[in-house]
Parts: sequence; C-alpha cells; structure tokens
Amino acid sequence: MNEEINEALHVLKAGGLILYPTDTVWGIGCDASNTEAVKRIYQLKQPDNRNTLICLVADNRMLKKYVKRVPEV
Repeated sequence: MNEEINEALHVLKAGGLILYPTDTVWGIGCDASNTEAVKRIYQLKQPDNRNTLICLVADNRMLKKYVKRVPEV
C-alpha cells in the first residue's frame, strides 16, 4: 500500500492525474496548485467542463490559499 501511495505522490508532484476511489464513484485528482494539471482534468471532463471541481484542504490556512474570500461560519 505504501508503494502505491508513494507512486501517487510522485505522479501528483510531476503534474499528473490520479484516479482514487470514493464511497460511491472514482475521483480524478491532481495537485490543485498546478494550473496545467487542473486544465487536464477539465479536458477529460469534456464536453461538460463547465462544472466546478472539488478542492480538498486540511485546514483554514490551506483553504485561504485557494479561496479569495472565506465567509465566517
């Protein structure tokens, strides 16, 4: 399992895409800070590429890196 995780990290750091299982479907993942990788996901999602993407974050600091305005909860 660790070998698979290390390979996925290597792919992500290189700007590649990964597939990962969720509770209901398979997800397509990339490094959200890599503009070219995000573009590749939109290309794969054609013709419905206007849909938004989900960005998973670990904490508020990481959230503020990707979101301009974070509303108070």
